[in-house]
Amino acid sequence: MIPERTAPTTIQIMVVEDESVIAADIKDCLENLGYGVLAVVASGEEAVATATSLLPDLVLMDIRLKGVMDGIQAAAKIWQRLHIPVVYSTGHSDRGTMERAKATGPFGYVLKPVEEQEMYVAIETALQRFRLDQALQKREQWLSSILRSIGDGIIVVDADCRVRFLNLIAEALTGWKQDDALNKTITDVFHIIHEETQTSAHNVVSEALQSGTLVYPAGDFILVSQSAENTPIMTSIAPFLDDNNVITGAVIVFRDDTERRQAEERNIAIARSLQLESQMAELQSLNQQKDDFLNTVSHELRTPLTNIKMAIRMLELTLDQRDSSAVVSDADSNPTIRYLKILSDQCDRQTSLINDLLDLQRLNANAYTIDLSTVHLQRFLPEIVENFQARAKAQQQALQINVAPDLPSVMTDATGLSRIITELVNNAIKYTPADERITVTVQLLEQTPPSTTPIVQFQIANSGVEIPPTALPLIFDQFYRVPSADRWRQGGTGLGLTLIKKLVNHLGGSIHVTSKQGQTCFTVELPVDLSRSSVTAD
Repeated sequence: MIPERTAPTTIQIMVVEDESVIAADIKDCLENLGYGVLAVVASGEEAVATATSLLPDLVLMDIRLKGVMDGIQAAAKIWQRLHIPVVYSTGHSDRGTMERAKATGPFGYVLKPVEEQEMYVAIETALQRFRLDQALQKREQWLSSILRSIGDGIIVVDADCRVRFLNLIAEALTGWKQDDALNKTITDVFHIIHEETQTSAHNVVSEALQSGTLVYPAGDFILVSQSAENTPIMTSIAPFLDDNNVITGAVIVFRDDTERRQAEERNIAIARSLQLESQMAELQSLNQQKDDFLNTVSHELRTPLTNIKMAIRMLELTLDQRDSSAVVSDADSNPTIRYLKILSDQCDRQTSLINDLLDLQRLNANAYTIDLSTVHLQRFLPEIVENFQARAKAQQQALQINVAPDLPSVMTDATGLSRIITELVNNAIKYTPADERITVTVQLLEQTPPSTTPIVQFQIANSGVEIPPTALPLIFDQFYRVPSADRWRQGGTGLGLTLIKKLVNHLGGSIHVTSKQGQTCFTVELPVDLSRSSVTAD
């Protein structure tokens, strides 16, 4: 016997039976078992309508019903619309009927004539299964909600690498909607390539399934979406097992790596910037130490050189007192005079080098003093050039000067201008071959708006020599000398042009060089009136 009142009294059942006698018998049986009978109906149509209205906890459905809709059709509609569990009661158990009934997903069967014990077991089993299904469904919905709300992209595949789930982030990154992606192979939906080689990385998921372990693929990857958009990603693949430790699928977790990479690049850039700042500070410190050293050494060397120069002069005077003809004698016939001349020339050379270093340090430190004065170029320039005529003639060079007759006087630093012209003419003579021409040209440039500052242009050009294109960008660098260019072997330190460029800039002007078609030309442009130049104010 069935234990008395074991079923809860709150369970309400709707009976669908077209035989009134059987319906009454079933109703009595249910009530004896402690269930409530919410309604008894005789047709499929009425069953659907009543279930929709009353919402019973369970429907006991006869398969064979009179009318257009039989019990199987009615049960299918009730489940689809209302999600109410159905238990079939029938005296027909042939294979065809059972197959149709199974397709509707019933929760149980009771064969007629109905026995109370069978009825109780069938109903309780159906209700328990329904509760478990409901709990499982809620849990699946809960898990699905969690997965869909996670900030990373998640794709679940089965053991055959076919897609079973995509969350919202995965949809956004891949461009696939879950309904469209279901049952697609993972390579169709999750198309990733190696960033460096641009080759496909379709095998990472299958390799993870084969290994059975969590995999973090090495390297940088690009996800190619359905619309062909590229997104850098980080990814991992975790296979999952069933109760028998058989791999049944994998979970692919991935995220957009753009922000991390940008942050990493920013951090690298900041680190490099800090490193460069540190190196710059160190270089500035070293440069200052170098300047201080050169300044100190230059001053320290200047004193003994002055003494040496004085000693040479005293020797010359001594020789002059002994033999008035000695100082004018031929140096080749008098070794003493020749040695004194060598000493004097080398002393002058070292003094010039030290002066260059000191002037360069003053210019670098903005400590060079500008002494403005009016310079009449028609007299000033020929005087400078005249000092080189003898040397040019000795080297079979033609030295010519062209000064525009209407050239105005300029207000500038006469010493600095003389230094500039002297250095450039000296270089031209040093590097020009025999039988070639050196030309010094000076003219006033016409200014076009918006420039209103009058400019005077100096050009020192020499023929027969070209500076290699690779050397042109370096020509004004400190200590740089064009290789194999000193045809007269007069030597130099590589400081001259560096000093000239800084001096020109200090006087508010500019200097540049061109060298082509067998001619080299240095062009210097200076303001006519330096007192009105913005450089003076600065």
